[in-house]
Amino acid sequence: MDIAKVSEISKAVITEVERAVVGKRDLLENIMAATLAGGHVLLEDFPGLGKTLIARSFSSALGLDFKRIQFTPDLLPGDITGGYIFNRTKNKFELRQGPVFTNILLADEINRASPKTQSALLEAMQEGQVTLEGESLPLPEPFVVLATQNPIEYEGTFPLPEAQLDRFMIKLTVGYPTAEEEKEILQRRRLRKQDELNLRVIARPKQILEMRAALEEVHVDSDLEEYISKIVHATRIDRRVSVGASPRGSLAFLKMARANAAIAGREFVLPDDIKRFAPAILSHRILLQPEYWMSQQVNGEVIRDVLSQTPVPVIR
Repeated sequence: MDIAKVSEISKAVITEVERAVVGKRDLLENIMAATLAGGHVLLEDFPGLGKTLIARSFSSALGLDFKRIQFTPDLLPGDITGGYIFNRTKNKFELRQGPVFTNILLADEINRASPKTQSALLEAMQEGQVTLEGESLPLPEPFVVLATQNPIEYEGTFPLPEAQLDRFMIKLTVGYPTAEEEKEILQRRRLRKQDELNLRVIARPKQILEMRAALEEVHVDSDLEEYISKIVHATRIDRRVSVGASPRGSLAFLKMARANAAIAGREFVLPDDIKRFAPAILSHRILLQPEYWMSQQVNGEVIRDVLSQTPVPVIR
C-alpha cells in the first residue's frame, strides 16, 4: 500500500467518525495517527464529553472488534485477562478469554481500579500478549487500548503508575464543545430520531496492518532524529523536572510524526510533524519536582520552554 492510499483511507475514517463526534477534527486526527503508529491512547477529561463515543465510533469505522471494561475498585486482574475454568462435562480446564482479547479495548475510567488491576494491562500494551498459567497467548492484531480517566482530583481515583503511563503513546483531552457545536449535536440527535448512529465500515484489520507497514517507508531526515533526541533530553535536565521522558517517548515522536505525514499524504517528515505532538507525548511522561505538584500549569510551561529553546533543523 502506498502513502496516497494510506492518506485516503485515514481521511475517510476520520470523516466517518465525524458523523458521530462533532467539532473534534484535531483530536480525531491524533487518535487516527496513534492507531496507525501502533500506539495506545489515554483520554483524560470530565465525564460526559464523548470519550466512550469516540472509541466506539473508531472501532466501527475501522471494522475492528470492540470491547469495553468499566474499571471499578473491586475489578480483578482476571476480569480483564480471563483464565482457565474447569469444565465438568469434559473433565478438563478450558481457557475463557477475557475482554482484553479484542482489537480495540476501551478501558473506561481506568484510574478507578486498584494498581494491581491496572497492571494487568501492562504486558498486553507492550508485548501484545497475555500470560496465563505460564502460557503466553497472543492478542489479535491490531490491538489498541483507548483508556479514559477522570482528573486525579476526582474522589475515588488511583493515579496510574509511571510504568503504565509510559506505555500510552499519547495523552489527549477532549474539551467542552462550543455553543455552536453543542447546538449541532442537538440538531443531529433530533433529526435522526434515535440515540444510536450506525457508521459505515471504511477499513478492515488487514488494511490497517498494511497501512502500518507503509509508514516504515516515510522518510525521516537524520537532522530530525537529532531534533527529537534534543527535545527529549531537554526534559531530563530541566530543573523543574524530577523524571524526564524515556526513550519510549523518543520512539513515540518518530512513529507519530511518520503517521501524521502519511495522513497528510507526504512521504517525508517535517519539523511541524514533531512539534505538533509534543504536548500529547510529553505531558504524561514528565514527573515534576515535589514543589510543583500543586500547580496545573508548570507541566505545560516545561514543554513550551523545551520546544522554544531547541533549535529547529532546516530540512531541504
